[in-house]
Amino acid sequence: MSDWRNMNKDELEHQFSPSRWSHRMSADDVIRAHVAALKAGTEKARSITQTLLDVPYGDRDGEKLDVYVPSSSSPDVPLLIYFHGGYWQFLSKNESGFLAVPLVQRGVVVVAVGYSIAPEGDMDLMVSQVRRSLVSVIQQYSHISGLYLCGHSAGAHLAAMVLSTDWTQYNISPQIKGAFLVSGVYDLQPILSTYVNEPLKMTEEVALRNSPSHFLPQLKRSSASCDIIVAVAQNDSPEFRKQSEEYFKALQSAGLKVSYEDVPNTDHFNIIEQLVDEDYHLTKLLLKMMGKS
Repeated sequence: MSDWRNMNKDELEHQFSPSRWSHRMSADDVIRAHVAALKAGTEKARSITQTLLDVPYGDRDGEKLDVYVPSSSSPDVPLLIYFHGGYWQFLSKNESGFLAVPLVQRGVVVVAVGYSIAPEGDMDLMVSQVRRSLVSVIQQYSHISGLYLCGHSAGAHLAAMVLSTDWTQYNISPQIKGAFLVSGVYDLQPILSTYVNEPLKMTEEVALRNSPSHFLPQLKRSSASCDIIVAVAQNDSPEFRKQSEEYFKALQSAGLKVSYEDVPNTDHFNIIEQLVDEDYHLTKLLLKMMGKS
């Protein structure tokens, strides 16, 4: 496949418009259906699990968490932090509890993280926020048996940036046991000239310092023992698939514990929507990673 640097703006916009690659419905319909599915799943999770909503982790309005808590009172429970997608400019934690039901039922605490999407927040701020959200979670939940991350699309990018954190400035050294990166963007340079960057206003310098693909040595220092799964949809665009493939290969070459999941019969949206289903392949993998299968 040709290098993104040889593509014109229209080609790049097409490659980085995931809704145009779904085989299920039109671009507008697939986005509408995605938002509806996440909202319905989150409403269900809030109706049948114990929740702590809008827990602050910082002073800004957007710096809040939603926590979905198992009813079992076991002191040592795994905790999964979820970072939502939406190209750093759509969605919020309020649609991000959908994956909680099958996990909470197996005794997993699920934390959905809010962050300041563009144009209110820029990329540096969002990366700082998700890092601070993890510090806050560790401080609030000291008795967990393991800390795990999951992110979709922009959220997979943010999860990868969390894995690549130099924690010395936070006076903490979190032991992240596992990370589930679903249909992510790991090199931000190709989106600089596209519509995606219009509200983000990233310069090349900002894109480089927030691209996980440039921080493999730091990831190895910070998250050497982390079990990483890089997942991608069969019907993600070729460039999205390439981002996942190349990041997986780079992690593998760096000697990290990583596996690659190419999920059949999925697109960029239903690859994550189906985490509401305990029988879905990725739900089973997530539970297995946390020792809950």
